[in-house]
Amino acid sequence: MASILTTARFAITVARLAQLPAQDGTPEVAFVGRSNAGKSTAINVLCQRRRLAFASRTPGRTQALNYFALGPESLPAQAFIVDTPGYGFAAAPLEVKRAWDQLAGRYLSQRRALAGVVLVLDMRRGLTELDRTLLAWMRADVPLLVLLTKSDKLGQAQQAAAMRDAEAALRALHMPNPLALLSFSATRQVGVEQAREFIEGWLPAPARADRQRPDATRTRRNDAP
Repeated sequence: MASILTTARFAITVARLAQLPAQDGTPEVAFVGRSNAGKSTAINVLCQRRRLAFASRTPGRTQALNYFALGPESLPAQAFIVDTPGYGFAAAPLEVKRAWDQLAGRYLSQRRALAGVVLVLDMRRGLTELDRTLLAWMRADVPLLVLLTKSDKLGQAQQAAAMRDAEAALRALHMPNPLALLSFSATRQVGVEQAREFIEGWLPAPARADRQRPDATRTRRNDAP
């Protein structure tokens, strides 16, 4: 059965917390990550859309939450993908960085509709201090899937080492959140199906495909290409 993620289409853009949709029980999955980590590419590949999400020509400048509805277009949205602003772009002015905290940070800490968070990391960079700051906003009951992107840029031994380092760095945070970790490559389609399964596992029926729910309470690795 096709993944519900492939039904994604643009819904709304939210520039202020007051503009967030009413919380009517519709689950939301947030994608977060540093600018240039490959977040937009990951969303597009998972949803099989070429330009669903896109990065600003000036990374760090797009300071809004973009909602993408999932499910048949003729019905109310069964779930939402929420693309949060990229963070950590060095040239971004201070007011832009503060805006991220005010909007995306508060969204992560306060949004009760949040069913899960996908953290996108460049495998070559690993977990940074800015990523740790981001994770501190998360509620303890929200599951976390970490995608280590651009795995095709590294050899198999380097990929394995990067996965070990990222897992150790995440475990060192002692987060109570259910945690999963996947290597990911949009170019080679590595980790794409596994990531879809995890995300669908966060969604209640009928908002997910008819497949076994993955165990998101433990770290999980996929095979290197």
